[in-house]
Amino acid sequence: MSAVKMVAIVLIAVGVLGLVYGSFSYTKETQEAKLGPFEFSLKEKQTVNVPVWVGVGAIVVGGALLLVGSKKS
Repeated sequence: MSAVKMVAIVLIAVGVLGLVYGSFSYTKETQEAKLGPFEFSLKEKQTVNVPVWVGVGAIVVGGALLLVGSKKS
C-alpha cells in the first residue's frame, strides 16, 4: 500500500470521526505554584469544536487522493 493511499484512508477516517463526534476535549495544566511545602496546580478542561466543513473537506480530499492514487498504479 502506497503512502498516498494510507494518507487518504487516514483523512477519510478523521473526517468521519469529526462528523460523528463534532468536538473533543483535553485537560490543560495552566498554573503551578509552590508555597513552602505546598504545591498547587490548576487543570483546565478545554473543548475544541470541529466544524462540519472540516470533516466533509477531509473526506472529499481523502476520496480524491484515493482515486488519484489508484489511477497511478
